[in-house]
Amino acid sequence: MIAVISVTLFFLVLRFSVTVFNFISNPKLTRVSRVYTDKVSILIPARNEQDNIIPLLESIQQQKYQNYEVIIYDDNSSDDTYTLCSAFVATHPRFTVIKGGDPPDEWMGKSYACSQLAGHATGQYFLFLDANVRLTDDFINSAVHRMHIYELGLLSLFPNQVMQTIGEKATVPLLHFMLLNLLPLRLIYLVKSNLIAVASGQCMLFDAAIYRQNLWHNRVKNGTLAETQIMKQVKAAGHNGEVLLANGMLDSRMYWGYTDAITGFSENLLPAFNYGIPALFIYILLLAAGPMVILMTLNLNLIFFMVGLIMLTRVMTSLSAGQNAGENLILHPLQIVNLVIIAFLSVQKHLTGNLIWKGRRI
Repeated sequence: MIAVISVTLFFLVLRFSVTVFNFISNPKLTRVSRVYTDKVSILIPARNEQDNIIPLLESIQQQKYQNYEVIIYDDNSSDDTYTLCSAFVATHPRFTVIKGGDPPDEWMGKSYACSQLAGHATGQYFLFLDANVRLTDDFINSAVHRMHIYELGLLSLFPNQVMQTIGEKATVPLLHFMLLNLLPLRLIYLVKSNLIAVASGQCMLFDAAIYRQNLWHNRVKNGTLAETQIMKQVKAAGHNGEVLLANGMLDSRMYWGYTDAITGFSENLLPAFNYGIPALFIYILLLAAGPMVILMTLNLNLIFFMVGLIMLTRVMTSLSAGQNAGENLILHPLQIVNLVIIAFLSVQKHLTGNLIWKGRRI
């Protein structure tokens, strides 16, 4: 019992320390007044995105940034994605849509779509965006500034998350909660070793010259969590990589409702632990069961200490992510229960070979 309590408290303190580091170091994209003119190729892989794609294209059109092209790759959608995109590009000359088919057997669908997009792009920077994001009008200029100042080969942004249902609020905040109390984001740029790496596939901005030399998506063509593998390879090749929070300049509604969120997260959680089922099991055990053991001691000092650390961690991660801290404090127990469910489903899907993304088996 004493060993379990000691390990749980150590885990809490460690996560709290990482959260404090992220909160103080404030790893966020900042707005700038300096104006850039480098050509940016905005590259959008889209599969069954009829509900998302037009709002994204409209947000791009409203950018203050002027020197850009937009290329959309319709990844063999079964809905009206291609029809909607075709109608939009017909009246917007900077926008182009490509009709794609199923990827070759050795490729993951999104990696193949990104590779095809890069082959058509002509810009000095390649900005890969998921179809479910929206940009503020100063996003591109601010991101390009970051690439210039820090001489980056890759800049990846975690968008602010839009949540409209209680089911989303009980699941989606887990993304930033886990990210900000497990990994000090500033170290991705400061530490040159590729052992410290993560990235968001929703937004990845590449130096195009470096991308063309390495064809990053070709290197990860059959892997899940390709974005993190790409960040590892960028750093291993001696280039600078950085990961930031979007700071309100990029937002996304990742999932529409509780079931969609549970399904989506269950496809990515185990890969985030590099398919290490024991590592995921230990993490979930310490996160969910450890506090229950401390509660059963009825030791008020230990309980207050534990609850205080958890509450401060939730407040800091919520403020950093632009989320409602009060809601996350109230929903924290439910979110942890959902994380246990997600972990179980992620392992179950992996063991049964039942991982599916947008109708394709992974």
